[in-house]
Amino acid sequence: MERDMNVSSTSSVVHWLASLTLTLLGSVHPMPVTIDPVCTADTTAKYSLTFTGMWSQTSFPKQYPIYRPPAQWSLSLVRVTHSSDYHIWQRNEFASNGVREFSEKGEAWTLMKEVEAAGERIQSVYGLFSAPALVGGTGQMTSEFEVFARHSFLSFIVRIVPSPDWFLGVDSFDLCEGDQWKESVTLELYPYDAGTDSGFTFSSPNFETIPQDKVTQITSSSPSHPANSFYYPRLKNLPPMGMVTLTKTKNNQIFSIPMEPTQFNQTGNEIGNEIEDSLINSTPLDCEVSAWSPWGLCKGKCGDSGVRHRTRYIHLQPANNGVVCPSLEEENKCIPDNCL
Repeated sequence: MERDMNVSSTSSVVHWLASLTLTLLGSVHPMPVTIDPVCTADTTAKYSLTFTGMWSQTSFPKQYPIYRPPAQWSLSLVRVTHSSDYHIWQRNEFASNGVREFSEKGEAWTLMKEVEAAGERIQSVYGLFSAPALVGGTGQMTSEFEVFARHSFLSFIVRIVPSPDWFLGVDSFDLCEGDQWKESVTLELYPYDAGTDSGFTFSSPNFETIPQDKVTQITSSSPSHPANSFYYPRLKNLPPMGMVTLTKTKNNQIFSIPMEPTQFNQTGNEIGNEIEDSLINSTPLDCEVSAWSPWGLCKGKCGDSGVRHRTRYIHLQPANNGVVCPSLEEENKCIPDNCL
């Protein structure tokens, strides 16, 4: 009898636990599972990449580098095709030593070694390429590349010269969509700060950031400091500093040698002028003046009211219909000093 009661009691507990489990499972909503899209397109595709520099004195008039050195881009545009588990750089993450050296000095050796090492370690990197140099803030350079379905992501980086550690780039853009390769894509490019140097202006001396910051996008209001070369408080957004166009070529098209760069701000040819007029925005730059100096001595005859003066000077001349400079001298009535 006692054994039968124990069996009955155990059975009741089991049924109760089973009922409780079903109730709890019914109240739990399944967590969404995010799976990286898998490219099922044809094995390979061929693309033409055209980088267009849009860094002109019209679009970015503040502290625009004219000499030693003039505005230009790095000696190479480092481009990588890879899978989704690799990043050459990432916004809001720390830059690698390779990205640091490239963004500060334009030296690509360490960065290329990092990419090669990643390819050997996780087999996520298919190709590493560099495009020809672009001397001048505006102009175009074109190169061609092949991309595989299992390495359908494109990343690249190009250094802003001169600058502390600023660059343009694209992080992990997928050229594949389902079972199709994208035919043509145009991406606007905006400046990024690598977080390794604390300079505010294009020509700032080397001033290492300790501790290192993360990679951040530079905007018209961030860093929020009047000395910053990209500080345009009247603008909601900066104009694009560059643009990249990716065009899928025909499978049977023979690859040509990469085109030589063109500078449409220097050659003055008709094609260059059309590109410049259609792409480059005119950014108004307001005049910036210093604070007033102290009042000077009060000058005048004894018994009469005198006059004193103070002055200020221009930090930045206005450009592109920006606010004109105010008066640089002011006078005020006073009682003459040291009057006998």
